[in-house]
Amino acid sequence: MINGKKIVITGASSGLGLLAAVKLIEQGATVALTGRNLSKLQQAASQLPGGQKRYKLYALDVTDSNQTASVLAQVWEDLGGVDVLVNNAGFGLFERLVDAPLEHFEQMMDTNYMGAVRCTKAVLPLMLQRGNGQIVNIASIAGKIGTPKSTGYTASKHAMLGFTNALRQELQGTGIVVSAVNPGPFDTPFFQIADPDGSYVSNVKGFMMKPERVADAVVRVIGRQKAEIDLPGWASMGAKLYQLFPRLSDKVAGRWLNKK
Repeated sequence: MINGKKIVITGASSGLGLLAAVKLIEQGATVALTGRNLSKLQQAASQLPGGQKRYKLYALDVTDSNQTASVLAQVWEDLGGVDVLVNNAGFGLFERLVDAPLEHFEQMMDTNYMGAVRCTKAVLPLMLQRGNGQIVNIASIAGKIGTPKSTGYTASKHAMLGFTNALRQELQGTGIVVSAVNPGPFDTPFFQIADPDGSYVSNVKGFMMKPERVADAVVRVIGRQKAEIDLPGWASMGAKLYQLFPRLSDKVAGRWLNKK
């Protein structure tokens, strides 16, 4: 059940975060949308249904530990609690290791992985006191399959999935559900930064999902309190085959993946 839930989504000024907010509000949730740029959030709010009583906007940079703790404490107070935290904030840069500045690795890890850790630590103690809640981490199939030109991004998503799986075990019996949504490529503004020359998109455009499909998966994992969703089906199967036959998978897929 989503109706009546109080949900926080990070990185919600565009793309998946905004689409998920729209769909969750349509199903009766109250949503706190966060993003680094408040003006972009305010512009995005024109797409939200239900009027201002159904959502709140907060400027939040998840790489700032003090701000994260302060803003999420304010969200908890404003909403009267948080039922679901969706750790969606993140970005990627597709570049070869020899060409990539170390700063890019640090920035991706700080946002994609440590951002989720900061937000989770901000709300988890309060969820534990109450005895229920859900943490939803938007990871990636890249957290299960490494690909060329994405060493930094892939590492950050592997870290996020490792964090998710370990935390799920740690919180067994507490009433807190820990979930992951692991999408393959889908069409969002993400690629304007990750792939500015369009070479990756041109090679996978036949396989890219519509963002609405991923947003529906986020809604589903919340509504059913599922532990994990991989999508699309071919990517999920690819991840399983990679785990069973990693060296064979490297040989078969390497040439195509190196087109990125």
